[in-house]
This record gives sequence, C-alpha cells and structure tokens, in this order.
Amino acid sequence: MAEDRFKKAEFGAWIGIVGNIALALMKGLIGYASSSKALMADALHSASDVAGSVAVLIGIRASKLPPDTDHPYGHGKAEPIASIVVSVLLLVVGIEIGVSSVKAIHHGVDAPPGKIAFIAIFISIIVKEAMFRYKYRLGRKLSSQALIANAWEHRSDVYSSIAAFVGVGGAMLGNYLGNTYLYYLDPIAGLFVSVLVLKMGYRLVMESIHSTMDHVLHEEDAAELLETVQRIKGVIAVDDLRAREHGHYVIVDIKISVNPKISVQEGHDIAKIVKQTLMKRFIHVSDVFIHVNPYDPGYPYKHGETEADDYPTLLH
Repeated sequence: MAEDRFKKAEFGAWIGIVGNIALALMKGLIGYASSSKALMADALHSASDVAGSVAVLIGIRASKLPPDTDHPYGHGKAEPIASIVVSVLLLVVGIEIGVSSVKAIHHGVDAPPGKIAFIAIFISIIVKEAMFRYKYRLGRKLSSQALIANAWEHRSDVYSSIAAFVGVGGAMLGNYLGNTYLYYLDPIAGLFVSVLVLKMGYRLVMESIHSTMDHVLHEEDAAELLETVQRIKGVIAVDDLRAREHGHYVIVDIKISVNPKISVQEGHDIAKIVKQTLMKRFIHVSDVFIHVNPYDPGYPYKHGETEADDYPTLLH
C-alpha cells in the first residue's frame, strides 16, 4: 500500500515537471517574440513550478526512507518541508514578476503583443487547470501535503494566465481601436499576476509550517479511531487517545484500561490487537503506541458498579 502510494505521488510530480517545462518554454519563447510582459511573467511562473515539482519529488523520495536511529518516526515530514520550499519559490517569483511589470509601466509600452501570445495563453489555461485537478485529487487521495501545495501552484498559474489573457487581449484591442493607452494593460496584467502569486505563496507557507509541527487531530477527526478501539474485545475503556500528524501520516498515542486480574501477557495481547486493528483499518496510521492500565471501577468510565470478575478479558 505504501509503495503504491509513493509510485503514484512520484508519477504526479513527474507530470508537473514535464508539463511545466513545456509550458515555460512555449510561453517564454512566444512572450519574447511577441514582446508580451504578461506572457513573460506567466512563463516565469511556470518555470518556478518546475523547481517546485522537483522539490516535491525530492520530498516524496525522502519521506519514503524507512525509520533510522536519527529519525525513529520516519521521514514523513520531508513532504511538508518540500511544500515550504515550493511556497517560498512562489513568493520569490511573485516579487520578481511585480518588479518587472512596474519597470515596464515606468519605461512605457510602444506596441501591443502579437496574436500568437493570445493563443499561447489560452492553451496554458487549459493545460494548467487539467494539471491542478489531477494533482489536487491525487494529493487528497494520498494525503500528500506536498502534492496538494504543488497542485495549488498550478491553480495560481491558471489565475495568472487568465490575467495575462485579459492583459494581452486588452492591449491587442487597443491596437485595433488605435488607443495606445490600452497597451499598458499587458504590464498591468503582469503586476496583477504578481499579487496573485504572492497571496497564494503566503497562504501555502502558513499551511506548510502548520503541517511540519506536531499537530494533534481535533476530537471529531479522531472520533472514528476512538470508536474502533472501544469495540475491541478486552478493552474496557479508552483513558486517552491522541492522534498527531507526522507529515502525510498519523501516529496514535493511546491509553487503554483492561481487566486488572488478567495476566501481563493477556494485556500485551490486547494491546497488540488494538495496534494491528488501527493500522489495518486506517491506512494513514503509521504507528500506534499503547499504554495498558488496570481498570479502576471507582473511576466513572463505563460502569462503576461492575464487579471485577465481570471485566472482559482477551479470552471471553
């Protein structure tokens, strides 16, 4: 199951790398040939997506490594760290696009972009939206924060391409109407793209930082885990359950109460069943740490009046 997950995640990352290289080259060459600042900015955005997809691929491969002495809980946080790299790249590119557009507006625009720029942007919008939908669904399916972050990069590129589409189209309309002021719509669109990129980059940075920390699942998110443990034969009560996110997977810390009259071996066997059940039923649970307590009838977990002999054991 885990191996299949990594193969699908790697394939998704490679789709992003190949697609973005093709789009960056197409938009860069056509943008340069047609003198479109908006299309050049859009090409730069796609080029940043290439670096982002490479960072995601590195993070996915690192998270695949097994636990070792220095990383006893595995390398799952490599993916959210990779998504931080992606987010920072977005911020840097957003600033670059903004500076370039302001310079173009300041120095003036003498002519509108060529018609081919309009066609290139239209193709870019279709391709980037398709890549977003594919990667976002794959990221949600595989619980990969890095893939989801990279998918949102594609969506931000769709927005930037739409802005470039309006800018280039407006500038071409200005040429048709003989209004040179409309030529400025092209660099203005580039400036608008930079704002979109910066906004998206900031949001992803904050989400990625949140994911790298030991975040405990909310009560409603851990409810299914709790209900599963409570149904296991031999478990009288669940004293405490904490599920914390560790990259794309979850580590569960749990305290259970069992019949105080059973043997240590029986208590150990119950704990083993709890661990196996959780890891088999929930594929995102990578490890379970269990503390076994003797059930205290004076503490109101279930039935305070139950006699000790009535406690369930592993055997009945």
